[in-house]
Amino acid sequence: MATKRQHLLDFAVLGLLHEAPMHGYEVRKRLGLALGPFRALSFGTLYPALRGLVADGHLSERGGAGSATSRRPRIVYELTERGRARFAELAGGADDTAYDDEAFALRVAFFGRTETSARLRILEGRRARLKERLAQLQAGSAGVEGDSWARLLTRHTEESLQRDLHWLGELIAAERNSPARPGTLTDPNHPAFQPPAARSSDSAAPRPLT
Repeated sequence: MATKRQHLLDFAVLGLLHEAPMHGYEVRKRLGLALGPFRALSFGTLYPALRGLVADGHLSERGGAGSATSRRPRIVYELTERGRARFAELAGGADDTAYDDEAFALRVAFFGRTETSARLRILEGRRARLKERLAQLQAGSAGVEGDSWARLLTRHTEESLQRDLHWLGELIAAERNSPARPGTLTDPNHPAFQPPAARSSDSAAPRPLT
């Protein structure tokens, strides 16, 4: 049975290949630059995932030109119609795993191809998750009053959560006022696209991938 991380990787690869066919090196580079959960992705993890998607009919492969340092042709991966359907199915899912720390940034990165209803469920679920975390933090803060460093860290975490909650509130409001179709919120100058100046490492605003 595929693990949660394998499902996330499949989703990320299918989403990236919506843009254009890519060879494995380029897929790895794009995942590392844009999608937080896969910044340290190894080829030993990526290529089995690509082969699995080919075997399932979600990707096709063909030979490409060699690199500047090698004449060996690189395999280019291209999304199939079955792969597009599979990505749409995954993008429409919005259970509680879609808004945890690892998956949330990845899901937002592909909001341009996600229906409004699914985007709202994910954003509202993430907001509820962070509200719960903030309440737990505030309830337990009395136990660190005597430790200045622990108190400082608690305050920093609380402020980061509050900033994220404010940002999520802006995104949710914008979604509710937008037409119900994929990719509505695509203007990078929209106020909701401006992340807080300082953000916690596990909830930084991802760059939208369109």
